[in-house]
Amino acid sequence: MPNYDYVCEKCGHRFEVFQSMNDAKLEDCPQEGCDGKVRRLLGTGAGLIFKGAGFYQTDYRSSSYKEGAKQDSKPAESAPAAPAPAAPAPAPAKSGD
Repeated sequence: MPNYDYVCEKCGHRFEVFQSMNDAKLEDCPQEGCDGKVRRLLGTGAGLIFKGAGFYQTDYRSSSYKEGAKQDSKPAESAPAAPAPAAPAPAPAKSGD
């Protein structure tokens, strides 16, 4: 259930009410001695919270997920690679041309 912000149009009293979305809007100011009408304010609502060094989906993953991802990204260990074939020797230089 959301919180709704209201303001009295007569005395300016601002307050917050925790009520169901199906409940009727409040109409009267709860301040003692005030018979003003209240209006509900538009709220920003609860949204995403951006914090930290970046705004990527993986920033907030669990530590076990991050460890598994590190293991997946490491190169697989295999047998040592065969040495590369040697380059052919250069032809001897001819003199006298």
